[in-house]
Amino acid sequence: MKVVKIIIIVIIATVAFYLLNQLLEPKYMTDLVEGSMISQYYEEAKNHEVIFVGDCEVYANISPMVLYEKQGITSYVRGSSQQMIWQSYYLLKETLQYEKPKVIVFNVNAMRYDKPVSEAYNRLTIDKMKWSKEKYDMIQASMLEEETFLSYVFPILRYHDRFDKLTQEDIDYLFQRKKNTYQGFLINKEVKPLEDMPNVKKLAKYQFADIDYDYLDKIQALCEENGIKLLLMKAPSVYPHWYDEYDAQIEAYAEKNQINFINFLDKVEEIGIDYSQDTYDRGLYLNLTGATKLSNYMATYLKQNYDLTDCRQNPEINAIYQEKLAQYAKDIM
Repeated sequence: MKVVKIIIIVIIATVAFYLLNQLLEPKYMTDLVEGSMISQYYEEAKNHEVIFVGDCEVYANISPMVLYEKQGITSYVRGSSQQMIWQSYYLLKETLQYEKPKVIVFNVNAMRYDKPVSEAYNRLTIDKMKWSKEKYDMIQASMLEEETFLSYVFPILRYHDRFDKLTQEDIDYLFQRKKNTYQGFLINKEVKPLEDMPNVKKLAKYQFADIDYDYLDKIQALCEENGIKLLLMKAPSVYPHWYDEYDAQIEAYAEKNQINFINFLDKVEEIGIDYSQDTYDRGLYLNLTGATKLSNYMATYLKQNYDLTDCRQNPEINAIYQEKLAQYAKDIM
């Protein structure tokens, strides 16, 4: 009888601990919605021929719905705010546990950073990953000195001080979360035009750090091992400034490794991007109209340069996407 009581107490304590973790961790449904994007991948059918990884420059600028509507390309954006290159690598490794795309597109803006920016950004990428060796490795590679591994295992250790900050959102989304992206694309219809070009500051150093090249090599090797084509891209964000010295390094790397690199800053006029209308934050990221233009261009580029399937000819896949496109059309109105 005593053993049974102990077991019951342990079960109750475990359930209570689980519920407290669920209650106290941020829900990312109405505030900082970027924190919910990583988890939404797991709910999708794994039939993507193209996977995008990178920071805000992918999830704000590339719409998989447009890629499908334009060329029948199935794709997903596994982007997150301030995603470091090592985080992109481990996300890709995790993705390959679920599916094998034909093309991986990596946004090279992360090459400018050689260390984590903040715990807050780490959390937006890591917290909603499912537990796996890749998540473990990502935590180890990303933690700042003041962070602890256990706080990622048990969110209550990090968010215990949210008791007096809980809102109705924490109750409404205790167990079930809503989707706020389309295949990882975050819609933004606001218009805040670029009025003046930001000043370009000279840097003391332009050379990318060894750690960035190490992880870029790992991404390239991961693609080669799995028969996947790697495409490097630079989104058309006017700041932070993308220096010619940065561009030259990526071009040299792409040529050496015989992979494609497309810098969309060089193709703004060809794409038709108008920074007085197509940005929601004065040129940092594109809004819906700008992302649609860029995605139309990307769809054509991918179709012309890679052996991709027009999945509009597949009745089963097309039925799924037509339903998504119908809802997408409503949401972008």
